[in-house]
Amino acid sequence: MKPQEAPVITGYALACVIIFLLLTITGFQYDAIIRAGFIPARFGAEVIAPPGTMVPFLLTPLTATFLHGGWLHLIFNMVMLLFIGRQLEAPLGGKAMAVLLLVGAYAGALAQGLADPQSTVPMIGASGAISALLAVFALIFSRTQTSAIGPIPAHWVRALWLAAAWIGLQLAIGFAGGGELGAIAIWAHVGGFLAGLLLARPLLRWRFGAR
Repeated sequence: MKPQEAPVITGYALACVIIFLLLTITGFQYDAIIRAGFIPARFGAEVIAPPGTMVPFLLTPLTATFLHGGWLHLIFNMVMLLFIGRQLEAPLGGKAMAVLLLVGAYAGALAQGLADPQSTVPMIGASGAISALLAVFALIFSRTQTSAIGPIPAHWVRALWLAAAWIGLQLAIGFAGGGELGAIAIWAHVGGFLAGLLLARPLLRWRFGAR
């Protein structure tokens, strides 16, 4: 698939890489993570930070998705983003992909904030948004054969297995990277994935009409 056939996903991936390179070269990566990462404890309170301007709290679930804690974190997320996202954008369209990424990012931040509202550790990375993409891919487009478990339909079982694998890989990468700042946010993955599960059918109806 050519880049122009998936402009939203390709553009987002390029933005993440360019921002990471610029911050790494200039030495502002840590400052950017503190100022633009999602910090649950900032909700309704002031958080002490280095001199300078912090991104408004309500925008940090979005700005955090453009920040990554290290090369391993960035590379793995971008590989997953491009592999899954570009397969989804062709049938769903750019508008649906933008909505999915945005809702996934905010759902991930919401889940992380509810799980640990007093945390002052910045949450960063595209994992919440990617988790939403993974859910849609697993629920609608994956051809992997699975069997139903009791009352749970086969397509939901497939989605849950992929969610578990995705979260496990993220944890492994976080530990392999020495616990990079903001690299492990388990509830953000869960929140993004749930958002994708809920949005899958509505996005299909939006794209192709009620069928």
